Amino acid sequence: MSKLTVDLQDAYQQPGIPEPAHLESWANLAWQGDESSEVTIRIVGEQESQALNLEYRGKDKPTNVLSFPFEAPAGITIPLAGDLIICAPVVEKEAREQHKELMAHWAHMVVHGMLHLQGYDHVIDEDAEVMEALEVQLLGQLGFGNPYEAEELEKDS
Repeated sequence: MSKLTVDLQDAYQQPGIPEPAHLESWANLAWQGDESSEVTIRIVGEQESQALNLEYRGKDKPTNVLSFPFEAPAGITIPLAGDLIICAPVVEKEAREQHKELMAHWAHMVVHGMLHLQGYDHVIDEDAEVMEALEVQLLGQLGFGNPYEAEELEKDS
């Protein structure tokens, strides 16, 4: 069985951040690889998230999660999945606005980011359906509900 090592960097030390053991278990569950690997999860504030989002995505605002898959130079094989940057204030704000339990939303952000590191995407509808179905399945295994239900209800009304 493959194992994922999680390197946690907490650059935003406020209440409400999940315990490291939770972040590690969520990331491990979402790791679909056959080989062991390593991921860095960095918890940041709005300023760092906004700077990275602007630099790498051209969007001048903080965002919930950024995924940076590791791209090894030719001939180098290092078992690194990449980095997740999670903005704690944005996750907290979204959970509040979307009426979601905070820990469920944190779990969703970790699972969502981990899937991005493994090549899953949601730009094209068909890809989004595959990614979202896997997210719902994994979050269900953790005891959390479908994070997209509230969005579906809003679309239907």
